[in-house]
Amino acid sequence: MAVVRLEVADGVGTVRLDRPKVNALNAELTADLRAVTLEASRREDIRAVVIYGGERVFAAGADINEMAPMDIAAMSSWATDLTQTFELVARLPKPVFAAVTGYALGGGLELALCADFRIFADNAKAGQPEILLGVIPGAGGTQRLPRLVGPARAKELVFSGRQVRAQEALEIGLADAVVPAADVYEEALRRAKRFADGPALALAAAKRAIDDGLEMGLSEALRLENGLFVGLFGTLDQKVGMESFQQNGPGKAKFTGH
Repeated sequence: MAVVRLEVADGVGTVRLDRPKVNALNAELTADLRAVTLEASRREDIRAVVIYGGERVFAAGADINEMAPMDIAAMSSWATDLTQTFELVARLPKPVFAAVTGYALGGGLELALCADFRIFADNAKAGQPEILLGVIPGAGGTQRLPRLVGPARAKELVFSGRQVRAQEALEIGLADAVVPAADVYEEALRRAKRFADGPALALAAAKRAIDDGLEMGLSEALRLENGLFVGLFGTLDQKVGMESFQQNGPGKAKFTGH
């Protein structure tokens, strides 16, 4: 039975981690996550995505029992698979929300960092504790975390390995919202549904412009933005959006995603 499932309703795909007890990341979960992410990326009936680990825990990190006996060659392959899979999640051409309950530690936090937005339960705890094992984050923690919260805060978290509670996560920009634990999935779903009827190609272009542009110099990034902007004038949604604006004013267009 797959330990990652894709559940689809009302234009939103839920990527459900289900490897009891704590969704520890192992080779099986990585393979399932890769397959589900690729499916969510290509399906036109999925317009936004929520990543959810269940009511108790998001993901408490990598499976140490699987990792501990590995030599450098084995770990190189294992880590490459995980990193490439997370990159697929980060590059999903759709809005992605992480609904974080309980622990999001190590690779679990690194997965949440791949989302566009993170909704934390009020009982959530997040951190990069790899330093306590004599290693460092290896699936994006040293790169995505400082880009989100700044280098000094990221260094403090990575160097210490300490866990951050939900309110602090909100204060430093790691979380975008904190809600009661019983409401975290529904809140993420509610926010994701806001985009389900949106212009899918324009949303994908906006995400690419922002994410890729942050890795470029300003002049190059502006050229990227310009090219993506102009390209959207070949879409049906651009025609629908502008015709609706002319006839009915802003915010009333019925987009098709094409």
